[in-house]
Amino acid sequence: MTSEVPRRGLLDTNIMILRSRIAPEDLPDEMAISAVTLAELSAGPHEVRSDTEQDVYFEATERARRLDVLQRAEHEFDPIPFDADAARAYGRVTAAVIAAGRKPRRRAVDLMIAATAIVAELPLYTTNPDDFVGLDHLVTVIPVTRPEVLDERHSGR
Repeated sequence: MTSEVPRRGLLDTNIMILRSRIAPEDLPDEMAISAVTLAELSAGPHEVRSDTEQDVYFEATERARRLDVLQRAEHEFDPIPFDADAARAYGRVTAAVIAAGRKPRRRAVDLMIAATAIVAELPLYTTNPDDFVGLDHLVTVIPVTRPEVLDERHSGR
């Protein structure tokens, strides 16, 4: 088996979030995202917790960072829709997850992204390959090394 990166691939949401820190050679030349990923990115700025609820990031900075990721995705990609074919593939994905002894409800969004990759016949790039255990016979999952992300409040910046 070759270690050559496929030319085309679907990016998991975590790749979109971390993409500025991921080496370009670890990603396909032709990248796509699912409408499900765009939905997750759209929700991201609204999920930022206030500075009084956490001490990992500064609220305003984190909201701006998440908006930047969303705006870049909207500008750069025409998302692949989660359509009726993807919905049917989601059924197969759910069956595979259950057969692997896992619970599909916890990872419904991830599994919808996997279903989109199946229908689009694209490998799925992710920094969280464990989210897709049991799907090897349905979709090619390409693990990407997760870059180190510093704790903003305690990094000395």
